[in-house]
Amino acid sequence: MTLLADAELLARLVAFDTTSRNSNLPLADFLCGYLDRPGVRLARNPSADGGKTNVVAWIGPQPHGDRRGLVLSGHMDVVPAEEEGWRSPPFTLTDEDDRWVGRGACDMKGFVALAANLAAEASPQRWRAPLVLVFTYDEEVGTLGAKRLTESFPEAAALPRNAIIGEPTSLAVARAHKGHFKMRITLHGVAAHSGYPHLGVNAIEPGGRVTVALTELRRELEAELAPNRELFPEIPYVPLNLGTIHGGSAINVVADRCVVEMGARPLPGVASEELIERVQRAVRRAAAPFEPQIELLSDSPALLLDEDAPIHRFLCRQTGQSAGASVSFATDAGWLQRLGIDCAIFGPGSIEVAHKPNEHLPKQQLAAAREPLARAIRWFCAEA
Repeated sequence: MTLLADAELLARLVAFDTTSRNSNLPLADFLCGYLDRPGVRLARNPSADGGKTNVVAWIGPQPHGDRRGLVLSGHMDVVPAEEEGWRSPPFTLTDEDDRWVGRGACDMKGFVALAANLAAEASPQRWRAPLVLVFTYDEEVGTLGAKRLTESFPEAAALPRNAIIGEPTSLAVARAHKGHFKMRITLHGVAAHSGYPHLGVNAIEPGGRVTVALTELRRELEAELAPNRELFPEIPYVPLNLGTIHGGSAINVVADRCVVEMGARPLPGVASEELIERVQRAVRRAAAPFEPQIELLSDSPALLLDEDAPIHRFLCRQTGQSAGASVSFATDAGWLQRLGIDCAIFGPGSIEVAHKPNEHLPKQQLAAAREPLARAIRWFCAEA
């Protein structure tokens, strides 16, 4: 396939509606076709139902036991684009003077376009170590693709030790982020006419007690001294958020169901398993004598990269930073680090415009991100 300019490739990627509720297979097919050339080995890591897939592209030498080389990783899915206020069709990349506008332009198809083009332009014949592109599915709904990769990709343990996760950081380097787990609590009652309440059991009443208990737990977490809190000076604790509550069908009907959904973001060093147990205990105590149905919807691990990790030191030299910062959103890096991969977060665009109408990527940042990434490839693959 003919190579495209970075912006042209970005436009092609944005045109695929990869909202997480949709299959990403059309985009995966396109990327595989774009990258398919001599010296590139392509692999797919499908979801359990086959409706989605991760894409892994190996460029250059076959992996050795030393795990030298570099991973460039980004997710293919995007959040819905149904908000009011879009000035242009969200899945058409639009030129607005100094920026490219479109759903996913910032988060994070700009980085995916750069990674794909740098790989396609490479001449790896004399490389000492491989470049590996890892493009995942369903990051936006709980890093599900990255989790699947760590659990089922046959060559996961052979991936290079150094990785750049291209989430939008405005070209700053980050080495830490909080995790994020999501839970759904369902209370079941018995429906009845509200004129005969003794014939029913109202599920909203224990649901209300559950929301109070979770609010109390939120306050407890805010008061606790969490490990690594110095890395998150703005919010140095585990935030717990009551996201949604739904129950009942009408004012004159005793509600037979109430659903509460919540999420929490543990800092690195805070065991999500223990925190999940605290939530479960609080919910069960508050709901008694009801027996709540408690579901763990997703669990994205936190990230903490050592300051002396080679990929961190390299990127800080490129950006002039003395040390990497932290971000307050979860990424695929939380799962990839469990494969023994050192993950630094670095990419064009600002997270502040992601997930909003008229999401955009500054043209200057798309251009400026190219050279540091090219240098990283040379350093970890050609000169390693």
